[in-house]
Amino acid sequence: MNMTLTSPQRAENIDGKAAARRLLAEVAAECRTFVDQGYHPTLAVVLVGDDPASQVYVRNKLRTAEEVGIRSLEYRFPASLSESELLATLDKLNLDPLVNGILVQLPLPRHINEQVILRAIDPLKDVDGFHPENVGGLVHGQAVLTPCTPAGCLRLLQDYCGDLSGKHAVVVGRSNIVGKPMAALLLKAHCSVTTLHSRSQDAAALAAQADILIAAVGQPEMIDASWIKPGAVVIDVGINRVTRANGSSRLVGDVDAASVSTVAAALTPVPGGVGPMTIACLMQNTLQATRLQTASAVLSHCG
Repeated sequence: MNMTLTSPQRAENIDGKAAARRLLAEVAAECRTFVDQGYHPTLAVVLVGDDPASQVYVRNKLRTAEEVGIRSLEYRFPASLSESELLATLDKLNLDPLVNGILVQLPLPRHINEQVILRAIDPLKDVDGFHPENVGGLVHGQAVLTPCTPAGCLRLLQDYCGDLSGKHAVVVGRSNIVGKPMAALLLKAHCSVTTLHSRSQDAAALAAQADILIAAVGQPEMIDASWIKPGAVVIDVGINRVTRANGSSRLVGDVDAASVSTVAAALTPVPGGVGPMTIACLMQNTLQATRLQTASAVLSHCG
């Protein structure tokens, strides 16, 4: 679909659930091909502690893996697990030729250094795309494992907008998990990219120049219609739980959907937008990891 730059009466809903179903169908088909060739893509998920949200995320990832035919291995440890014990587990998974993807669910307990753990994962098995080698490869435009949420955002944009070449994209937020890799992916897609953050001056005015706006700041409903160029496409990465006056809670994004939907051409909902794509891209990364490892094994054999 071609992007229009005229303001509609109400923004079109970008259905992340439907897009995720399409991507997962592609993953399932490729997974069957791997199995037919004698490889069974396998994802190992490591959970340390009993954080309720992390348990939900892990459960959803394992269930999705099963649905698409990816074999999953679950490693659960108490919060008292030492950093050295976790590193020993990762060493074993790195060396296991039957394990293609390794995911350590974040956050980790405070006594464990997350950066040490992320660097310990084999870059070819780093399905979260957080290892420094993969981060550097992404900046250089290489075919590396890419963080799942930005990858999902890009897929949504390409599904809705088609060719992104020449579009002005604004990323609000500069986190290592979303903002920075999102900017790199948009550059690779030939966008002109502006990154806004807490020290940006006149942020709303800069954002209002964007054909595409990615909101990833972790601030409930911070971005309203004054930030949006009429007819822009808006991807809301945020997911924040807020409490109503009556004491109940609800999930909202970083975008004030009621306001922005009167100006934007299209907007992802929260929930049901970026979230489903993140898990779908994790499955896609597991297959990409399998491809990279089988190619590496063939080269090693030939050498």
